[in-house]
Amino acid sequence: MISRIFHHSAIRASLLTVGLLAGAVAPELFSNSAPVSAAVDTSFPDTQGYWGQPFIQALAERDIVTGYPDNTYRPEQPVNRDEFAAILQKAFSQPAERSIESGSVYEDIPEGYWAAAAIEEAYEMGFMRGYENGEFRPNQPVTKAEILTSLARNLNLPSNATIDSDETTAADATPVPDTQASTPQRRARGPLMPPMAMTMLMQPLVRARAVPAVSPSAASSAPSTTSAPSTTSGSASALVVSDYYQDADQIPEYAIDAVAQTTAAGIVVNHPDLQILNPTQPATRGEVAALIHQSLVQQGAISPLPDSEAAANYIVGR
Repeated sequence: MISRIFHHSAIRASLLTVGLLAGAVAPELFSNSAPVSAAVDTSFPDTQGYWGQPFIQALAERDIVTGYPDNTYRPEQPVNRDEFAAILQKAFSQPAERSIESGSVYEDIPEGYWAAAAIEEAYEMGFMRGYENGEFRPNQPVTKAEILTSLARNLNLPSNATIDSDETTAADATPVPDTQASTPQRRARGPLMPPMAMTMLMQPLVRARAVPAVSPSAASSAPSTTSAPSTTSGSASALVVSDYYQDADQIPEYAIDAVAQTTAAGIVVNHPDLQILNPTQPATRGEVAALIHQSLVQQGAISPLPDSEAAANYIVGR
């Protein structure tokens, strides 16, 4: 009898030891994984005192962006295209403009990929496109110019929006035919099932309503541009962005109208310098949260930051 008690006690002790060891190694195992959606605390330790904390927390409270298993947010970490797709899926509910009949629309997105459903929905809503060789390139970082182009095209921003009373932004344009074929029926939306029940942030591009459309080229990581005639000249948009941004000459041609339009709409957020856009640099998780937050504000889906928030000072044209 005594030996049985000792035997069961030993088993319980062993199980407890295994559990403690598992808990100790878990953060290491998943330290490079995607953000998880189950975090209860949205006050991430590594965003305290961070310039974009109010933007991040507002989205985290709505489960649009999420943290990692160790409850960090990693605001300076670049955002890849798959992460951007996941954020778009959670942030917006746009009507589908095209559909996928079956399987993945992209050759490099395998079945069961954690962001497959988000990527397909971002494609169907028109926010994102792939490259001419049939790839999506999910692990490629998204740039600020690509993000602003995606948002400007799909959010139906006012074509007559102005930054100053005498400056107008880009007018409506006709979309470029997409490299992927559309099918008559919309595929049912599947759940976002990343590894270990994770969901997350994401990546770029897109469609066209208010600005010239972009079709990413297989030969380059930057989207190629085919513009339709517009009621506002490209030079007018270039003038707008050059008046606002010291690095306007770095804005890709395809994104000039989008930058002008999103600036007019109060979507652009630049830290630490309002006049430095850094259009071709990989966007960070903090920057993406700020841009998505301001897009939702423009759509009337979320309240703007109060003027008392220091973060509001980084909204261009506020």
